[in-house]
Amino acid sequence: MTVVDMAPRTRGRALSVLVHADTKVGKSTFGNTAPAPRLLLDAEAAYRFLPGTKVFWDPQTEAPPKYDGTWETCVVIVQNYAVFTRALTWLQSGHHDFMSVVIDSITEIQVKCKDEISPDGVMKIQLWGDLLTHMERAMRSFRDLTEHPTRPIQALIVTAMTEMRDGKWRPYVQGKLAVKAPYLFDVIGYMFVEDVGNPNDPTQPPTKVRRLLVGKNNMFEADERVQGRLPEVVDYPTVPTMLNLVFGEIEGATQ
Repeated sequence: MTVVDMAPRTRGRALSVLVHADTKVGKSTFGNTAPAPRLLLDAEAAYRFLPGTKVFWDPQTEAPPKYDGTWETCVVIVQNYAVFTRALTWLQSGHHDFMSVVIDSITEIQVKCKDEISPDGVMKIQLWGDLLTHMERAMRSFRDLTEHPTRPIQALIVTAMTEMRDGKWRPYVQGKLAVKAPYLFDVIGYMFVEDVGNPNDPTQPPTKVRRLLVGKNNMFEADERVQGRLPEVVDYPTVPTMLNLVFGEIEGATQ
């Protein structure tokens, strides 16, 4: 087996990002730019449309695949919440080669957690509390992988649907997690696509530009705690670009 050098695991060079957007805007595509080898916890079957080489992993029956340079993304199809938590247990053990983790999406994962807590779909007050406890604990645990003592990941990317709530577009999660989730991550961004005209030739058709709003906004839930190192809006956002903007480029590293 070929041993492949991976990007440096520099302690402290890491970002946790929550991205919310309407459907088909590019949340999964953004997650797919996270440094490889990456783990994709896929609750929406988005992997089928993403570029790059892939392997599949069942965390309930197998150890994580070793990285040999023949794949970029390891896909876990999250059919139920038990698969999700078992993958987390493996990650917390440090016995893996992943540089990044992508959760796509927290909206669907919460639904699967809800199904496990209440198979009949009836959510009593106590069960809503249980749902918050499970999901908040899981999100904190994934976030803390960026500071794992032996295998810190470079990026945690969490996607979510978006909804209008209290006069603002916010990540679509249910219950009190809707209030707590934005405070768990380094960056919360709203992704959108905008038509941009050609400033040199207004007769040309506009170009579609994918943008990530990370600055505070009255209409969209967005914020960051990276000391203003990211612009208010990141055009054509990728995870390596954001890491470099926040921490600077690593000399000799290829992203």
